Amino acid sequence: MSIPNVEHSLAVYYLVATAEASSNLARYDGVRYGFRAAGAGDVGSAIAASRTEGFGPEVQRRILLGSHALSAGNYTAYFDKAMRVRTLIRRDIEAVLAECDCFVSPTAPTTALRIGELVEDPLTMYLQDIYTIVANLVGVPALSVPCGLHGGLPVGFQVFGPMFGETMLFRVAAAVEQASAGEMRRPELEVM
Repeated sequence: MSIPNVEHSLAVYYLVATAEASSNLARYDGVRYGFRAAGAGDVGSAIAASRTEGFGPEVQRRILLGSHALSAGNYTAYFDKAMRVRTLIRRDIEAVLAECDCFVSPTAPTTALRIGELVEDPLTMYLQDIYTIVANLVGVPALSVPCGLHGGLPVGFQVFGPMFGETMLFRVAAAVEQASAGEMRRPELEVM
């Protein structure tokens, strides 16, 4: 089975998702909506302080990237192109699902991360989403199923299905859980 354009999904997802976040979060100015920073003077300062204090570094990063992608000089080069590739990915997924009831992929490219691991490296964290963002990008259901431990850390796979195919995905997940009931263990957690 081949899904040729899925290799572009991470780039497309982060362009589309950040553009949507930028657009949706623009209203949170601390004046009409959202957190309001205390002690800011004029309206401009209040908005700047509210957005700085009210949004964490990751949200700010995504808003900036989304605003850049949606700006007049970049819209066609980035956002419009990303939406076109999104359509190609959706068509690829629909073609696969026309030939089979569902398909599986890993949930993540690695085992689960240790608590606090890689938090300072946004690119590595973004890459952890490489398999899960496809369903969100194209609008099909997917369900992540734990399937064991590797090196004491959990691993999983996800099952993709057609639109409105959630019932089948729940059945597949239940069958996997039932088949591996005696083999599944919880990871050991370290108290920090």
